[in-house]
Amino acid sequence: MGGDYAPTATIDGVLLALGLLPPDVELILFGNEPVIREEFAKRGADTSSVGIVDCTEVIEMADKPTKALIQKPDSSIAKAFAYLSQKKIDAFASAGNTGAMVVGAVFSLGTIPGVLRPCITTLLPKEKGGVGLLLDVGANPDCKPENLKQFAIIGEIYAKHVLSIEQPKVALLNIGEEEEKGNLLCLSAYKILKESTKLNFTGNAEGHDLFGEKADVFVCDGFTGNIVLKACESMYALTIKRGISDAYFNRFNYENYGGTPVLGIDSTVVIGHGISNSKAIKNMLLLTHQVYKAKLSEKIEEALGEYI
Repeated sequence: MGGDYAPTATIDGVLLALGLLPPDVELILFGNEPVIREEFAKRGADTSSVGIVDCTEVIEMADKPTKALIQKPDSSIAKAFAYLSQKKIDAFASAGNTGAMVVGAVFSLGTIPGVLRPCITTLLPKEKGGVGLLLDVGANPDCKPENLKQFAIIGEIYAKHVLSIEQPKVALLNIGEEEEKGNLLCLSAYKILKESTKLNFTGNAEGHDLFGEKADVFVCDGFTGNIVLKACESMYALTIKRGISDAYFNRFNYENYGGTPVLGIDSTVVIGHGISNSKAIKNMLLLTHQVYKAKLSEKIEEALGEYI
């Protein structure tokens, strides 16, 4: 029931994903059961292809996350997290309230042992092909240097096991490439990243490095990362508005990526964009399956100790 175009976009995305996911994957929809069945009937689709868990409440986009999770226990987000924590489902994806998804993931599932804070990420299309990774992009507006080091570690593991980059290069997003540049957070983070013998740290990266070959993983606090993310989204929207069709800029279309996993929690949770259409929902579900099959949370737990 989450997202600006729910439930129609969700149902359409589910039907698209059903034809692409392996036959042993079962999709379970959390939401208003009569509405779900009605939407399937409108499309001439059979609801026997999915599971349905009836939910009588909805966490709206404007709701305060923590309060909403407590006050709306029968919402689709709250119920799905309960199922996930009880291992009745293996993974959970939603285009609903981002704050509720992050808070629910932390309090219902807990973080991987050793992880200080979970984070979220976005993919950055590289001009010469391939993608880079930027994290955090909104879960942690205020960070300590130790948080940025962990984001670097988690990002490197994600780049290896999900993006199939054999030796990811890691950089710290800053206002200059020189070691002495930046605010107190960046100056301190640079020092501990440089001292890490496990990370392939390439130093500071500036904004114009994000789409080139300087690094594969770019690390920053969530405040900075969210501004970068929204700026990229607005630039893509401007190209569409102005009738510009370009193969490279078209790769910034959020629909192609579907969502972002919450990295550092002890399960598989993927958050989709609030404006997700059916194509984005489809890709969100395919990404969720990919992250689950990659056993990403297990790999982060296994590898974390090697970096510390």
